[in-house]
Amino acid sequence: MRNAAEHTHDYVGNTATDAFSDNEVLAGADTTCVNGDLSTYYWPVIRLRENDPAQDQADPENPHNLGTILHPSSAEITFEGNAQNEVVEMPDFLQVSTGDSKGAVERKDSGNARAQWTCSGFEDQISGTQYPLCPEGSQTIRILEFPGCWDGENIDSAENTHIEFADEETGECPEGFQAVPQLNYKLSFDIPPGQLFALDAFPGELHSPITDHGDFINVMDEELMQEVVDTINSGQQGSS
Repeated sequence: MRNAAEHTHDYVGNTATDAFSDNEVLAGADTTCVNGDLSTYYWPVIRLRENDPAQDQADPENPHNLGTILHPSSAEITFEGNAQNEVVEMPDFLQVSTGDSKGAVERKDSGNARAQWTCSGFEDQISGTQYPLCPEGSQTIRILEFPGCWDGENIDSAENTHIEFADEETGECPEGFQAVPQLNYKLSFDIPPGQLFALDAFPGELHSPITDHGDFINVMDEELMQEVVDTINSGQQGSS
């Protein structure tokens, strides 16, 4: 809680990730990725809730988050290219975020909220402001798209100004920015119809689906990052 996150995240990849892990710690850690990727990928958890809030179990560290944590049944993590230019390698320890964890109340008009919620089989129906009510046999899906234009210099910044989204119409990166592999998460959850659930959030953000967000720190070795770049720029599809 060094930065007072006040909500819990799920993690894939680097096993040393926490509020205090620095670049040296991440570089020397193990990983859950079978290809040896030491990068860390994370997002806020979903909790299943009872109809009567008094029956929900509170998180001892963040008592405003109630319920039982539900891990995704699958987490599809992909990198894509840029519509206009070839991508370049991400620098070591580049930090990339998407969404706004305070986008419902504190930063309501920031324009940074990018939550996407849908149901499997109904992916043409996406909401950024409401939780989906998925029918029997359909999974609840969260989609998190990350920016893919890097300023070519910084690996982090206070307001995420070192990494930007490409223009929605042209696909061009802002002037002075370079296209890097664009990260996407697709998180699928098995939630029975009628089951209450909510996203972990800051106390004042009302567990709003708007606050969904994702984070990434690049700790790929040079060989793996080059493989990602070459696969994207050659128009191939890869898996790991």
